[in-house]
Amino acid sequence: MGCSSCSVDEKGTPRGCGDKGHCTSGSCNKNNSYDWISAKDISDPSAYNYIEVSFKKGSRKDFFINDPLCRAVTGDMVVVETTSGYDVGRISLSGELVRLQMKKKRIHEDRVTFRVIRKANERDLEKLEEARQLEKETLVRARVISRTLGLDMKLGDVEYQGDKKKATFYYTAEGRVDFRELVKEYAREFKIKIEMRQIGARQETSRIGGVGSCGRELCCSTWLSDFKSVNTAAARYQNIAINQSKLSGQCGRLKCCLNYELDTYLDALEDFPEDADTLKTKAGALVLIKTDIFKGLLYYAYENNDKMRGTIVALSTSRAKEIRKMNKNNILPDEINPETNAAPVVTDPDDENAVHEYEDVTGLIELRNEPRKKKKKKPNQKPRPGGMPSPEQKGGQPGKNPQGNNQQGRQNQGPNRPERPTDQRDRPAEKKDSTSDQGDRQGQEGQPRPQSQQGQNQKKKKFFNKNKKPRDGQNQ
Repeated sequence: MGCSSCSVDEKGTPRGCGDKGHCTSGSCNKNNSYDWISAKDISDPSAYNYIEVSFKKGSRKDFFINDPLCRAVTGDMVVVETTSGYDVGRISLSGELVRLQMKKKRIHEDRVTFRVIRKANERDLEKLEEARQLEKETLVRARVISRTLGLDMKLGDVEYQGDKKKATFYYTAEGRVDFRELVKEYAREFKIKIEMRQIGARQETSRIGGVGSCGRELCCSTWLSDFKSVNTAAARYQNIAINQSKLSGQCGRLKCCLNYELDTYLDALEDFPEDADTLKTKAGALVLIKTDIFKGLLYYAYENNDKMRGTIVALSTSRAKEIRKMNKNNILPDEINPETNAAPVVTDPDDENAVHEYEDVTGLIELRNEPRKKKKKKPNQKPRPGGMPSPEQKGGQPGKNPQGNNQQGRQNQGPNRPERPTDQRDRPAEKKDSTSDQGDRQGQEGQPRPQSQQGQNQKKKKFFNKNKKPRDGQNQ
């Protein structure tokens, strides 16, 4: 963005100051005010010796007494008196318009005591620029100190005076903050006079500025000077869905623009009938589902009527009042024909001249998120300890351990390694299959058994003989 006072590059394009706007008038000021009397060079016979001066590009404005000998006009940079030292600002209004502005803000002339000292020279402007460059670093360090002291407050902006002898810290807090210790730390750190000023969330946003959801600059930082209370009733009158995230502005409060068109909606709602949510007919009860304020239509749907299910009937305000009056007299009208009262339906969608009745349903319909099915994870085979191969790697079936592999493992154990005993009492299923084991033994009587297997059977017999109770007549 660039205004007429911004420098240009080789091609003639304005370089801009980086303020992202506020360039319409007032030389990149916020809350611009157009002095049309000075712009048209109209002589004012009744000179008014009060002027309006803006500081820090329109973030703060105040009224001062203009000395006629100073000869300062609208747009000049002037040096003005303050409680401690002096400050430098730009004249935004002068003459008769200042009288109207003071009347609007309810400021009497007796309350204006400070005067304009002189026009600002180059040294005053250089000192002012140095003060503006210190503000960002001061804000960061001030936030660190307040967080160290554990204060429940938020620093929004810092404004240095033109002589760099005083700094005003603007902060927001939900309650009262005891910042006596904080002011001492700031004075020790920055070596200047400190002033703490509490502001609201909307005033903070107007000082900082920004871009709204509409794509334009914030109203509070460009032209809106007074903040009126806004509630959710304004959104209900305008048929806006109550969505807190969409109704809130940059400050976290309800948007000020909800009040802009409220009066127009209230005037249009006066023609609508009261208590017309339900209308009774011979075909069934009609329930109000939608209201089109500017078209003057009320959309109804039949309740408890299978024949007319899904049929939407559009009634005008006058027709709805007639049916409501008939219902009060216990008179039920006939079935309302939806074809004559409903909105026109386009039969040919490819017709370019056809008017389509589209409506914005943003925020009215919210689709729920469908739960996604989780994919089943395949069981990962854990590696066996010691690097032993699994039965699948050996060539056998998974889950089974063939007898030959057991015998081979037992032969490789060596003579010095003790064998792990197995108790058959823990396996009752093997006792039940003793008959099948005997049949297998009889079928294999002709085949010689290996010596290692015979030795294992003998060891098992000795082991079980030790655990058995001794018979009568035998020594233990």
